[in-house]
Amino acid sequence: MDATQLGRLVAPVATAHGLELDRCEVQAAGKRSIVRVFLDGDGPDGRGPSLDQIAEATRSISAALDDADVTNGRPYTLEVSSRGVGRPLVEAKHFRRNIGRLVRLDLADGAVTGRIVAQAGDTVELDVDGTRRVILLDGIGKALVQVELNRPVAGEDEDEEA
Repeated sequence: MDATQLGRLVAPVATAHGLELDRCEVQAAGKRSIVRVFLDGDGPDGRGPSLDQIAEATRSISAALDDADVTNGRPYTLEVSSRGVGRPLVEAKHFRRNIGRLVRLDLADGAVTGRIVAQAGDTVELDVDGTRRVILLDGIGKALVQVELNRPVAGEDEDEEA
């Protein structure tokens, strides 16, 4: 079994659950294979798939793999998850799904870190230290979500003390 074959099998299953196949990986692990499927989608709030969507898709993907016997009877471990915060944002939908998150963008004139405020067409709008900045997606070399342990909650005053 290879990732291309797996992708052809899994993509329609993901679509049936309102999700998109981001990528597949197959890794040998002794006598078994580890099959990793990464999904993406808008989810119920437009900000990525929910855990319930991933769980439902996992059951369907597992059944599809068993029915197709793509492993030729060899045992495998199936891991299904979202695309993950460590993956670069490369398409407009990735920026839209991460509105409210802090990102670092590598631009031709240097790096900038700010919170995604909006995404429309071929631009993304960031709040960089209180200043709004509109950036063309084509001008972004690399974009990564920054992990925040104390991410501000919408509607709360960030300056308030707990």
